Order: sequence, then C-alpha cells, then structure tokens
Amino acid sequence: MIKIISYIALIFILVSGCRNNNSSAKRIPLAKAGNTILYYDEIPRQVTDLITKEDSSVIIRNYINNWAKRVLMYQKAEANLSSELKNEIEKQLNETRINLIIYEYQQKMMLYRMDTVINNNELESYYAENENSFYLTSNIVKALFIRLPVETPDLNRIRLLARSDNQRDIQELEKLCFQFAEKFDDFNEDWITMDRLLLELNEKITDQENFLKRNSFYETSDSLSVYLIKIYDFRLRGSLAPFEYVMDDIRRIIWNNRRIEFIKNLETGIYNDAIKENELKIN
Repeated sequence: MIKIISYIALIFILVSGCRNNNSSAKRIPLAKAGNTILYYDEIPRQVTDLITKEDSSVIIRNYINNWAKRVLMYQKAEANLSSELKNEIEKQLNETRINLIIYEYQQKMMLYRMDTVINNNELESYYAENENSFYLTSNIVKALFIRLPVETPDLNRIRLLARSDNQRDIQELEKLCFQFAEKFDDFNEDWITMDRLLLELNEKITDQENFLKRNSFYETSDSLSVYLIKIYDFRLRGSLAPFEYVMDDIRRIIWNNRRIEFIKNLETGIYNDAIKENELKIN
C-alpha cells in the first residue's frame, strides 16, 4: 500500500507541472472501484493545489478513499434499485435539468431586456395606492444611542449635549464620544425597530408605547457603563409606516412584479412565435 501511494504521489508531482501544457497526453489512472476508473485529470484543482511533497500521500489517499466509497455506494445502489424507481429518478433528473435551463435563460433575458430602473415617483405611487399593506407590526424609532464608561470625564457635559438639537452641540458631542464612548450610533439616521434599539440596553422595557410617549431622552446605568438614548422620532405599531421605512420593500415588490410580468410575456412571445412558424402542433 505504501508503495502504491508513493507511486501515485510521484505521478501527482510530475504531472502537476505539465498539467496545462500537455492536455493531449495519455490519461493517467489512479484507482479503480468496481468498473469505474479514477484518472488524474479528474482530481479537482482545489485538491491538487493543496499537495506538497510532505503531505501528498495523505491528501491523495484521503481523496481516493472518499471517491471509492462514493462510487462503490452508487454501484451497489444502481444494482439493487428497481427499474421503476430508477425510471422515476431519471424523470426527476430530466425535469430538474429542464427547469435549470429555463431558469438560466430567463435570467439572461431579464439581464439584457428587462427594465430594472425604478424611480422615486413609482415608489411613492405604489406606497400611496397600497397604504393598507404598510401598517407597522412593531414600534419604530429614529434614535441616537451612546454607551460610556462610568468614569468618563465631564459626563454632565455629554448629557447636556446629547439632549440638544443644536448642530454645533451635536458636533461637539460627536468629538467627545469618539474620544470616550464605548459606542456611539445614530443607525445612519434610519428608522429601526424599538426592539433593535433595546438590544443595546442592559434592561428590559415591557411597555414600549408608554416609554416612547413619555421619553425623548432616557438614561440608565450599571456598574460599568452609562447608557444614553435620544429619541428623535417614533411611530407606534398599528400606524402607517413611514415611506422611507418601507421604500426598499416597495422596490423589491415592484421589481418582483416586473419580473413576473416579463417572464409571462417571454413565455407568451415564444409560444406565439412557435405557432406562427408552425413549430407547434396540437392534435
């Protein structure tokens, strides 16, 4: 066995250097399982690329063993499954092949022919015409979250700045937080769920609606950190979602509707062309 592995390893080392230079060379067999032969050129490139002089025999042996187990299992199954079951498998494989080919063709046609540009007017029109589809199932907020070490110097100044809406105060706050804060996040000024915001806190708030109605600024702490939350705006569950919050969802809906319509028209067009060219006959 050691001699065989060494021989195979030598083949790998010699052939790998000229793999791309002599594609017409005689194929080199490495192993045989039942009536199936494994040739060197069938070894995946990612396997041969791993081979070094030190570990070649191990990698080759493992690959051949795995290959042999799979091939022998297939041969055993092929010999013992009923012809009816194998025919059913062939039908399923053929159906899968047809579906894959159709899918790839549709994707190619969509890439070259389908209009993928969706402007803001389309988004806003869809939003206005389908408001009933965009009511919130969660409370959402626009907020600023700050976490500071309890020993942060001039913490009172940071508290005052965090409450302010003045642009110069906000700029000063950012400078101080970049210097001292463990986390400073305005979530890109986007709407986020209240649940997402509360993940940052060290405590639970069960009545979110009441909390949002009563607090535009909130502070809490533990033994290590001070947590500051500034609520810029909020919407409660059950209310109409802001356009910005659902804009990406609307874009996906419009795109998917276009895709469905494009594929439908593509199928209809091919069908009608086949009729015109007498390629379709229905008895």
